[in-house]
Amino acid sequence: MQKKFQILKRQKPWRDAYYYQKTEVLYQMTFVFCQRFLPAYGDRTVDQMLQAARSGKQNIVEGTEDGETSTEMHIKLLNVARSSLQELREDYRDYLLSRNLTIWTEGLYRYEDMQDYCYHHNKVEDYLPYLQKWNDEEIANIALTICYQTDAMLNKQLKRLEKEFVEQGGIKERMYAARTGYRQAQDAELAHLRAEEVRLKALLTQHGIKF
Repeated sequence: MQKKFQILKRQKPWRDAYYYQKTEVLYQMTFVFCQRFLPAYGDRTVDQMLQAARSGKQNIVEGTEDGETSTEMHIKLLNVARSSLQELREDYRDYLLSRNLTIWTEGLYRYEDMQDYCYHHNKVEDYLPYLQKWNDEEIANIALTICYQTDAMLNKQLKRLEKEFVEQGGIKERMYAARTGYRQAQDAELAHLRAEEVRLKALLTQHGIKF
């Protein structure tokens, strides 16, 4: 039986990835945050924050889709997603600092509960009921936490992809391995058939059967 050689890489559906789900939360959260707490006109921060949130989400989608044929492109686009989320994180941080609001850190009230909730809740519907209730300090700190957690997940995924690329190469290497493996399998099968032919001829000769 010939070994099956895989050229296209099967990717986990991007909708199932926790880091993608968290970027969906960030986009919806940022949209509501900008509507509630930033001016509708005259502030470029709104466009920058929405674009950064969208870029983080969309580059994960494109990277995962492109990853079937190109690990290099997958890595590149996930890095773009990380950069976008880091930009978004700085916008939320700047908002808090410029308005003398508190950046929640370890030891402060609600910090541990916030960390735990964000870690275990990845779906938009987990946050929607609160987006019109939380104040700007609350939403900004929760968004910061999700940004940090998503970045850690993306970094872990990137390390896995980089290791995979080093060990398996890109599509050119996989195509070469597939062609080489196919030829080797064909050669092995032909050698087996020739050996079987020799064996059968010898067996027939032993029984006095001419051919």
